[in-house]
Amino acid sequence: MRCAESLRVQAYFDGELDALSAADVERHRDACDECRALLEDLEQVRSALRQDLTYASTPPALRARIMRTLDQEGAVQGPRLNSERRAGWRPRPFWTGALSGIAGTAIAASIAFLLLVPPLTNPLLDDLVNAHVRSLMPDHLIDVVSTDKHTVKPWFAGHSDVSPVVADFPAQGYRLIGGRADYFDHQRAAVVVYQHGSHVINVFSWAATKADLPGDTTRNGYHLAFWKSGNLVYCAVSDTAWDELLGLVRLLQDPAANDIRG
Repeated sequence: MRCAESLRVQAYFDGELDALSAADVERHRDACDECRALLEDLEQVRSALRQDLTYASTPPALRARIMRTLDQEGAVQGPRLNSERRAGWRPRPFWTGALSGIAGTAIAASIAFLLLVPPLTNPLLDDLVNAHVRSLMPDHLIDVVSTDKHTVKPWFAGHSDVSPVVADFPAQGYRLIGGRADYFDHQRAAVVVYQHGSHVINVFSWAATKADLPGDTTRNGYHLAFWKSGNLVYCAVSDTAWDELLGLVRLLQDPAANDIRG
């Protein structure tokens, strides 16, 4: 009997699950040989489809045979059309052909749009915004509550896959209030949490991959600012103003600011 999780495993492979569901599937995969094999098969199929395929031209013999068939079909249709004309056949109104041409053009334009225009959604951006929104729910913001960077930074050693920059900038209006671990992009990401006025700023960090670093953007009212430091990718997410968010980014990017490397 097929594993009950197989459909969810396929959705996971296609990147259609949220971070928590993806974590559940990965734990299931580690214990299920069938689903692990399913993921391997899907990856092999995707790799095969992504390979450069060469286009073979039609063999001359086959082309000649097709042309002869078309000529024979035309020869059969010729007398039939002449008979229809003698019986009072009238040509179709001009707008019939025009509409068919418009329909064909519309279909071609739609196909070109789907093939050439990049997708409007980005799973990474969706994961970051969803993780930020989840953190704002009661009891979801912080796993380790502390304003001491020497308490927050060591905590990540056993709870995330990376060791992020942890700093406190109370004089500049960015108060460290703690940290937590989150899960997306198939990693245990580290999240350092700041309070700026009435706004929460989540600073996510995870190991860099070969994927291109997204540009700064706004999604669902939340600003996302990206940067890279060493082998880590960072993203600060908040509904605070852009200038205020980028102010924290500049501080985190400056090794000398408030001795953040200590």
